[in-house]
Amino acid sequence: MKMAREKTYKRGLSKQALRGVMHRNIVSLPEDRHYLDSDQLNGLEQSFRQWVEETSRADVRLSRRRILLIFLLIRYTGAKLNEVLSIHPLEDVNYGRQSVLFRNDDNGSGQNVREVLISEVLSSEVHSMLADPEFRRSIEKTFGIDPGFVRRKFYERAQACGFSKEMGGPEMIRKSRAVELMQNNMPLPAVQMLLGHSTPNLTSSYVSFSEDEMQQVTKYFMEKESSRKTSARNTFFGKIVRLQRGDIQTSVELSTMQGHRVTTVITNDSVERLGLKEGKMITADVKAPYVIVEKASEEPQSSAENKFKGIVEQVNKGKVNTEYVIGISEETRLCSITTTKSGQQLDLKKGDHVWALFNCFAVVLRID
Repeated sequence: MKMAREKTYKRGLSKQALRGVMHRNIVSLPEDRHYLDSDQLNGLEQSFRQWVEETSRADVRLSRRRILLIFLLIRYTGAKLNEVLSIHPLEDVNYGRQSVLFRNDDNGSGQNVREVLISEVLSSEVHSMLADPEFRRSIEKTFGIDPGFVRRKFYERAQACGFSKEMGGPEMIRKSRAVELMQNNMPLPAVQMLLGHSTPNLTSSYVSFSEDEMQQVTKYFMEKESSRKTSARNTFFGKIVRLQRGDIQTSVELSTMQGHRVTTVITNDSVERLGLKEGKMITADVKAPYVIVEKASEEPQSSAENKFKGIVEQVNKGKVNTEYVIGISEETRLCSITTTKSGQQLDLKKGDHVWALFNCFAVVLRID
């Protein structure tokens, strides 16, 4: 399946069409079915928060805060409604690990448990909610709320935002979350693991990542999202697979879950200071002006250590500079900035096949 989608990408599918294929594979969305985008999800969240604050009755506010917490857990973990309603909030939310334990008891065994990481921001908010003695007493064990009642409240909030009620259902929020994560470049296997899929898409480019390492990848994207960082199109997050030490500098090669290999060279002192070793998870950043674009179908002859074949997805032309967004795989984008004058010589258009190149000295390593 992975190979088939990559072949589809290389034939030049548009980004929208490609993402449609990706989304259906992850969340089983029919072609004529819509989902909420990030702005709509955020608007729905704001609607829930305002709904909690607009009542002056303590008992009503308490009830609404429980519904808000249920929404937040589905919104940010992609869990099913029955999974959320089955947790023991005082026991299953781990603030030290910033995670939630879900027990999927569809088969009645009670054995299927998965840990879903959440951001520090959400963990702190849940902790603050549960610190309220009245709120704690209301959910000493499980939420104790009828699923039908939860659905009705979700539908009401969706309609208050101007959506059809079905668009606010727990299943649609779960699906929309999966799409949102993919659009934020979270690797497919990490999304599948977060959703609790029993058969994650672990092809050859992923098998070297353990479950703990996949959790680290998930954590990285969660924190990046909650801190509202800028686009990570030129950020590679992966595992160090090779260190070649020299007299003064060390060559470092990392592999991402998408199968991309990135090579950089840093000083031996930096290797010691960062505590680098094979198997360590690390982030590699490349500034857009350092990414060179060549219009070619075959790999160009170049001294650049890092070469990625891709398709031009966007061209943003300015008076002085032009930005090119290049898709190098289903889940990864690279941004290149050139002078508009040199861009005119390249004459790049959306859909053109290109190579994105940068040398090892253009890569900066950091530990988040």
